[in-house]
Amino acid sequence: MRADGAIPATMRAVAIDAFGGPEKLVVHDLRVPAVESHEVLIRVDTAGVGVWDAKARRGEWGDGHEHFPMVLGADGSGTIAALGDGVRGLQLGDAVYGYAFGDAKGGFYAEYVVLSAEHVAPMPSSLDFREAGGIGVTALTALAGIDDALSVRDGQTILVHGATGGVGTMAVQFAKRLGARVLGTANGGEGRELLRSLGVDEAIDTHHDDVFTIARRLAPEGVDGLLALTGGPVLERCIAALRDGGRIAYPNGVPIPAGVTATGFDGVPNPAAFARLNALIDERPFEVPIAAMYSLDDAAEAHRRLERGHVRGKIVLVADATEDVVEKVA
Repeated sequence: MRADGAIPATMRAVAIDAFGGPEKLVVHDLRVPAVESHEVLIRVDTAGVGVWDAKARRGEWGDGHEHFPMVLGADGSGTIAALGDGVRGLQLGDAVYGYAFGDAKGGFYAEYVVLSAEHVAPMPSSLDFREAGGIGVTALTALAGIDDALSVRDGQTILVHGATGGVGTMAVQFAKRLGARVLGTANGGEGRELLRSLGVDEAIDTHHDDVFTIARRLAPEGVDGLLALTGGPVLERCIAALRDGGRIAYPNGVPIPAGVTATGFDGVPNPAAFARLNALIDERPFEVPIAAMYSLDDAAEAHRRLERGHVRGKIVLVADATEDVVEKVA
């Protein structure tokens, strides 16, 4: 193993000792995970907070073989503190971001995290640690939906339903970069303004507007593709706005109406996906809306904010935060 200076024996980490509510998230003093030949030790700067973390906390993905205390956090950013002897293409001190679900060695809600090197990539040059820490899951998922599942092309009209969340804010920007005309749905005026700032061609406030009427006014024959990031009655109106032969894609887990033909997908971290993502992000100015920032000590409150819903962008935890790191958006 190659290390960037001395690695402490222990670290502060937010972990759960049993499944349950946000109150189960407690700061522990745990050993820094050991690094194997194919792995990277990251000194964490920022950890993303997503609905997948809440599901893991509640035990929705449990299989009965979990080990506690369990450190959550599927994605984040930081600097490389140590490298396994078999790792190539990454260097000590590199600014990186990463994404991995359910690693037995623990997640990003900690001062240090170990990931397989294939789940780690250099940060996009145009982003800082806070921004990069919030995009591992959301950006790779959005790119898988826009580029792989929908195969968005120049000149198409794409509707993104649930566009103000972490995945949606990434997806509308990727679709624009690929030359599409983009419509996005939002819950309320602030969400609509956020989408306009990201460059959507039409921001639809589902509290006041009918998505089918607006979509068909802009695309009389129907939209070419629908990225469904949330379910509910509005989704059915979005589906009705498709043209004959139009495609629907959704991240696995989103409830799609019975009888509807749609393509499920997941964002999969690997070197090729990270390289494609970085190139697309650095192509021109890219926005990563940060809805709220919390310290590790306030991880439980971050989950409470997450579960109140209507998060515009991404919630993050800052590993070395001082007392002035607080929630940015109510």
